[in-house]
Amino acid sequence: MATEEGPADGGSRLARRLHPLTPVARGWKAMAVVLAIWGQHAARSPETRIGLAIAGAVFVAALLWGWLSWVFTVYRIEADDLRIDSGVLFRRTRHVHLGRLQAVDVVRPFIARLLGLAELKLQVAGGESAEGSLAYLRETDAQALRAELLARAAGVRPDAGEAPEQPLVVVPMPVLIGSVLLSVGTWVFLLPSALLVGMAVGTGNEPLLLGFVPLFIAAWQFSVGRVLRYFDFTLSESPDGLRLAHGLIEHRHQTVPPGRVQAVRIVQPLLWRAKGWVRVEVNIAGYGKHDDHENHESTLLPVAPLPVALGVLSRILPGVDVQAVPLSPVPRRARLHSPVRWRAMACGADDRVFVARRGILHRETDVIPHAKVQSVRRTQGPFERLLGLATVHLDTTPGPVHVTAPLRDAAEASQLVHDQAERSRIGRRGEGPHRWSARLGGSPADVDR
Repeated sequence: MATEEGPADGGSRLARRLHPLTPVARGWKAMAVVLAIWGQHAARSPETRIGLAIAGAVFVAALLWGWLSWVFTVYRIEADDLRIDSGVLFRRTRHVHLGRLQAVDVVRPFIARLLGLAELKLQVAGGESAEGSLAYLRETDAQALRAELLARAAGVRPDAGEAPEQPLVVVPMPVLIGSVLLSVGTWVFLLPSALLVGMAVGTGNEPLLLGFVPLFIAAWQFSVGRVLRYFDFTLSESPDGLRLAHGLIEHRHQTVPPGRVQAVRIVQPLLWRAKGWVRVEVNIAGYGKHDDHENHESTLLPVAPLPVALGVLSRILPGVDVQAVPLSPVPRRARLHSPVRWRAMACGADDRVFVARRGILHRETDVIPHAKVQSVRRTQGPFERLLGLATVHLDTTPGPVHVTAPLRDAAEASQLVHDQAERSRIGRRGEGPHRWSARLGGSPADVDR
């Protein structure tokens, strides 16, 4: 990849290209299509020359298109922007303003890892997906460019280099596997799959195996796929933010700058309670709701003991003690609306955060800082209106966390909306700059085995 020297103060830089092996890293899908075409033709006819010719033509065309795409894709740093020019037939120029940079991820899919390549994804404020993506760069170049972009976004020297990091939480493999085996979703799809296979083998009815395919895919995603996704999960702290590293087949290195976590959810499934495990999910500014259908970019901890999770929460929300926030339950007449779930519903606030709790079998605790609330709403359905109840919604950036206080007394809900609007106004006024403040020293923490 071409390199260049440029001024350290963020002036114009020469254009750089992606790695020359990018067409190969992207072309494995085309190779799979080629093999499928050739295989289908070979299965229908013993004459393979036509099939080979068609498959070869498709492969050459895909390779040529990948090469042209590589030729026409360049990027450069211009003052406070990262400019990306791309497109073969239709040219496209994107300017990623580094002042709005929210997170930077280094993703290494399996094929790219074999070639020593990595993809750089940039998330900016207000985006619903990755605003900028550079696929593929040499791994060392991707790491260096990420460090430079984060340094510029933080307002320090671009040549400051990679910031040091200190591991906070390491999830051991036995704990990760145990969390998967103790997940209801795993067995919901695994048991019917095994039942269908047993029926098909026992009755000799092979078409029954067709029903096994979608169940097997779902079971894979909930079991093996989850283990592969969060393999060797490590959460570290550095001056430029929290760093998450995980993945076996596709390795992901995610950096979340300070102040970008908008809301937090602590989840405790029923079968995890004996172990005291929880999962921590977050809404991160810049990560849109359509960015990833599995939301693993918004998982701060896939599994950890509750004290460890609360310790991490104290890092991203300094001075917040979730368990100390006083919560008030819903009125007893709420049982007419939700005969079972009403007992677990509660909400409350202190001077820093709003907390909402719900769930009998699947416990969830949502935490949102007052400064991160973008709007407050009060809704009331027909049945709620009949019972004199209402639901309060605290809106923030897209993500898995949707903070609500359901089935509150109607008058109380109106007061909550008024009070929360005032808390949010005061919180935004007192919020400091988004810099990773100095933290108390801490030693790496391993999740209890």
